[in-house]
This record gives sequence, structure tokens and C-alpha cells, in this order.
Amino acid sequence: MTHLRSIALPFVVVHPAAARVRTRLRVEAADEDVLRVVGRHLGSLAGEDLAQRCREHKLSAKQRAQSRRERKRAITAASSSRWAGAITRTSEDSWQLAWRSLVAERRTLASRVHRIERRLTVPVGERRGYQTRQESYEKRRRLQHLRTRLAGVERRLEGGRVSICRGGSRLAKARHNLDAAGLSEAAWRERWEAERLFICADGEAGQLLGNLTVRWHPDEHWLELRLPKALEHLANRPGGRYRLSCPVVFAYRGEEVAAQAESGAVRYDVFFDPGKHRWYLDASWSFSDGELRPSMEHLRSGPVIAVDLNHGHLAVCVLDPSGNPIGAPVSVPLELTGLKASTRDGRIRQTISCVLALARTHGAGAVVIEDLDFVAWREEGRERSGRRPSRGKRAKGFRRLVAGLPTGKFRDRLVQMAANNGVAVIAVDPAYTSRWGAEHWLDPLGQISPEASGHHAAALVIGRRGLGHRARRRERCDSTRAVHRDERAADSVVSGDRRPHTEPEDREAGGQPRSRQRTLPGERAPSGDEATEDRSWSPAGQESVLLSV
Repeated sequence: MTHLRSIALPFVVVHPAAARVRTRLRVEAADEDVLRVVGRHLGSLAGEDLAQRCREHKLSAKQRAQSRRERKRAITAASSSRWAGAITRTSEDSWQLAWRSLVAERRTLASRVHRIERRLTVPVGERRGYQTRQESYEKRRRLQHLRTRLAGVERRLEGGRVSICRGGSRLAKARHNLDAAGLSEAAWRERWEAERLFICADGEAGQLLGNLTVRWHPDEHWLELRLPKALEHLANRPGGRYRLSCPVVFAYRGEEVAAQAESGAVRYDVFFDPGKHRWYLDASWSFSDGELRPSMEHLRSGPVIAVDLNHGHLAVCVLDPSGNPIGAPVSVPLELTGLKASTRDGRIRQTISCVLALARTHGAGAVVIEDLDFVAWREEGRERSGRRPSRGKRAKGFRRLVAGLPTGKFRDRLVQMAANNGVAVIAVDPAYTSRWGAEHWLDPLGQISPEASGHHAAALVIGRRGLGHRARRRERCDSTRAVHRDERAADSVVSGDRRPHTEPEDREAGGQPRSRQRTLPGERAPSGDEATEDRSWSPAGQESVLLSV
């Protein structure tokens, strides 16, 4: 490898800026009827407000503030000022998300067009071009199609027009082909109405229990809603409020929700899951800016968990501060092929729980992962070429493999769950981890565990890079003197199994070569039996001296 790119420095991943906790609402029939009426009423207002925001196209910051004031004033008459604030804020967030998605679509179309144009400039049959005339012809047709799509996206961006469907465009299209979606008309209608319900109340700092629209009491375990003005006749409490008859308890992280409700703002979302026929309540809040991240020096002073994400499993190694593996490497299964989104998310959480349990067992303060997201591969898709296969069944399988790696989802879930357990996450540059791991660490790991693979060796290199060590281990470092051990890591194969360091009196008896003597100063005459150093030929009389020895 003569041309190596520079390797970026590792960094500590920022902890999540907010938390979200969910609990189930075991509502009765009367409570469910009230929640549906409130959700439909506010959902209709949210739909009208979103349509109005989309008609205004792209606005400046000043224009957005003016537009929101006017739309909020119009919605307040049918609900309340706080409900209207949540609706207008949600509409603006939806518009901004659609705009970012449109920009991302333009970027990926431009990448594909550029890739095809560049390969078409190379004659057919050459190395960096297309192999056959038929393939070149098909790519020219595809290029025309991509250019047409790109021109349409650019026109929409220029005019500031986005497309948003409340309830989801995929579910809306499923209405026209219910057999393929596996839904009946009644089931589709139930899902559609559930997706378009709106019961969301933004928190307010300094107010009673952190929210005046939806309020939860941490000691008495009741939940109240401030009904819109048009539905105040349904109230069962003074002030136009409705209290659910069922107790509401946060079984998971309930202490944190209670502490936040008593001291800060809490946002509440009430929604219905038609698949399980259950109602849920989400409590979310943001963290203060005063929380500091641990320093890299502090994290490197203890053991770390190195993780290499692969298709179907995680390769995990535990490393000490010197960069040596502790014990045998571990493989954690992560099979996600053919599973629905909720099941995949559960599998990812279970896998991360195993990694964090390993961190608690070894007292590790950080998990080291690769800063990998396959952005270029996903943007260019099947137009991507290079060392990886770009055509045929192998190329299709490789693209499916890359698309199946949950790099972004795994990193987000790991950061969230690690922060809850007091563990930091270090991201490193993924360059050459697999190659250098197989070159320098596969054989030593095979001596520890016969099941060690190249993925475990790559995980070890990832962990060493997070600790600030080079990938290659130094040889014969076990003889480092005790006075220099703090300055220099003794990179032996297994940490914890090393014998106590003792300096043998006889170096030949210890199996080590004699210490090298210093060269005599230049002004001193060499001894009669000593040959001059650094000569490419033998001096006169040298052969007789060697034979006599």
C-alpha cells in the first residue's frame, strides 16, 4: 500500500440532547371516545394548517415568524393558544423535513448522473468503462430518465414546493391496492385515522408540572387534558379539563420523568396503535447544556469495548488501556434480514444491551465504533463502481448487503442507550481496519481463541485507534524496563495473563541478545582485531582474523 489516505482523529460522540419515555394508557371506553374526538378535531386543524404552510412555499426567517403568528391566531379560536402553538410548530417541522428530503433527493440524483456520465466517456470494453455495448446503451437510457427526474426536483426546489401527506404517502397509496398491502378496507381506515390523530402538547418551563395543556401528576398518577374550546362540554373537571379514569405510571425511567415534571418542561404525545389496539403516552424533554462530555484522556485511562458492525453479527473485543485484548473476542448475533421495522429495532436494542452488559462486567467507560455511514454508496446506488462489484448478481448482493447494515440506526441507538448507562461512545476513522487487523492481529487472536476471525481483528484495530495506539503492535516490548512502563505501552498479545516483569541477570540465559555496545569515538584508534564499520568490502587481513576466531 503506497497511497494511503490520512486517518482522521477519533472523537467522543455527543450525547442525545433530549429523552423520550413511553408508557401504556389502559383507558376505558368513555376515555377512548374522548381521546378520539379530541384527536380528530385537532387533527383536522393540523391538516388545514399544514396545507396553508405548504401553499406559502419557502420563506425567510422573518416571514416564517410572521406566517406562524397569523396561522396561530386563526387556529386559537377553535382550540386554544397552546394547542395552536403545538400545531403550527409541528407544521413548520414537517415542512422543513420535507425540504431536507427534497435536497437529499437532488444530491443523490446528481451523484448518479455524474457517475454514469463519467463512465460513458471511457470507451466500451476498457477498465473504467462499461463492458458491453448493450450495457452502455441501457445506461444511456437510464441517464435520460435520471436527468428528467433531476430537472423536476430542481424546479420544485426553485419554486419552494414540497409534497407532504399527513398519515404517510405509503399508507395513502396502499388504499388503491389493499390486496397487495394485506389490509381490508376497515383495517386500512382504522390505520389511516389513527395516523392523522393529533394530541401533542409542548412543555412550558416554570409552569405547574411542566405543562398546562396535558398534565401528569407523578405522585397521584392521574393524567388531565385541557380540552379545546369547541369540546369543553366533554370536561369532567373544572376549567374545561378532562381527567382519565385509569392510573398512569411510567414503569421505565419514571423517576426521571417525575423529576423533570416537577422542575422543568415536559412535552406529552398521546397516540393510538391500531395493530395492538392500545393507547400510549410519550413524555419527552431536553437536557440542559451544562452537562459535560467526558474527555478523551479520561476514557483512555480504562478498558474500552471495541465493536465492528457486520452483516448478521457484531465482532466485539475488550481492550485494556495499552491496547491489548482482554480475554477471547466475542460475536453477538444481529440477524435483521426480512424482518419488519419494529422487530429490527428490537433486535438492535437487544444486541446493544449485550454490549453494554459486557462493558459493565469489565468496567469499561467507552464503546469504540467506526464512523461509518455508507453515504456515497447509498447516494450513487448501483451506479457506484470501484474495487467493489458494480454489475451482475455479485453487485446486487453487495448493494443489498450495504443497505442491510443499520449503521445510522445502530449508532443512534447505541449513543442513546450508552448515555442512559453512563458509557461514552468514541467514533474512529474506518480506514484500513479490516486490512491491518488481518495483517497484524489475526494470528495472535487465533492463539487466544480458535473462533477468532478477521472481523474480531478489525474490532481490535478499531479499539486501538480509539485508545490512540497504532494498529501494528510493537515486537519484544515485554523486556521494557519497569521505570519506563508508564511511558510506553507493552503491547503483548493477551492482557492480564502476562507474567511479572523480572530483568534476568544473564541476558543469554533469559533468551535475549546481548546489549549492543556503543561505537568507539572517532579520535580513538580501534583495537587490532576490530574491523572498520560500515564497509561494503572486507579490509585486508580480515579473513585471517575471522578464521582464527
